Amino acid sequence: MSLTRWGGWSGALPAVGVMLAIAALGAPAAAQPTLVFAGYGGSSEQVLRERILPPFAQAHDVRIDYVAGTSATNLARLQAQRERPEVDVALLDDGPMQQAIGLGLCDPLPAAPVLDDLYPLASANAAGWAVGIGVVATGLAYNTDAFRKLNRPPPSSWAELGDPALQGHVLVPSLSNSYGLHALLALARTEGGDARDIEPGFRFMSDAVAPGVLSFETSSAKISELFQTGEATLAVWGNGRTQALADTGFPVAFATPKEGAVALVTMACPVAGSDVAELSRQLILYLLSPEVQAVLAEHAGWGPVNRRTELTPAVAARVVYGPEAIARLIAVDWAEVNAERPDWNRRWSREIER
Repeated sequence: MSLTRWGGWSGALPAVGVMLAIAALGAPAAAQPTLVFAGYGGSSEQVLRERILPPFAQAHDVRIDYVAGTSATNLARLQAQRERPEVDVALLDDGPMQQAIGLGLCDPLPAAPVLDDLYPLASANAAGWAVGIGVVATGLAYNTDAFRKLNRPPPSSWAELGDPALQGHVLVPSLSNSYGLHALLALARTEGGDARDIEPGFRFMSDAVAPGVLSFETSSAKISELFQTGEATLAVWGNGRTQALADTGFPVAFATPKEGAVALVTMACPVAGSDVAELSRQLILYLLSPEVQAVLAEHAGWGPVNRRTELTPAVAARVVYGPEAIARLIAVDWAEVNAERPDWNRRWSREIER
């Protein structure tokens, strides 16, 4: 099989694909199983559906059904299906994934050599209940044409979300979304606080940002639309999503604030109670292979979590790539944040998104 489904590469199927194919050939004939994969929508869904999942499905003679939704939506789905799970592999942002682990919704991963090749931030916890598949930076996406017309340089600080000159054209996702939570944490740091002292973040968001927010939209597809219609000029977003929109030819770019961009790790776990548990685990290990990591970097904008992944200079320049780039990101202590998140959500509803 050629690699046309792997982003136009030439040559034979990568070693991981060969091993998968050999394993499939040695398996006894049986009814084709179905594996349900719950992940993001938008450009990420397209890459996974078209380039990543089909080779695995073919090698294992398994049907893969994709369920698209935000991390909050898919976490709620897992909770609702706890007694009779329909999802077999869940792909969630690192914060919601920590919640899923705490709720007992994930099964452990098997020991495997590929796990030794991952950066530390790819580990959700020492027990191995979930693993990072890619990393992106949360920062500021901006319409380059609009900024040029305003005679403004690229945004350089999280505080610019509250600039009166941009009032009515700023987009900050809701706190239920990782991008929105990152914005609150970043503003707290910018204003002298942190996760333990979130008050400065809420104060700045309430006084300076919320009055000028165009939307608290969480759907990346809708965020793209608001940029394309000219309604959004500045948004809290990920570098991968921003690059996907820029690849369509739209004048948008990603800026890393001087206070730092926040790490967002896309994590996968085998769902507890799955009737295709072994296939689920093998699919996750497949996603960690250097070959698949390179496809995710090029076409989804996810920085590789596998140290052995090699990228072309052009792709490497567009994603979080290498130990130095990962070290520059602001890490989130999710155990600390998730303990406070219910109270923050209630406060956000009362004071910010009214």
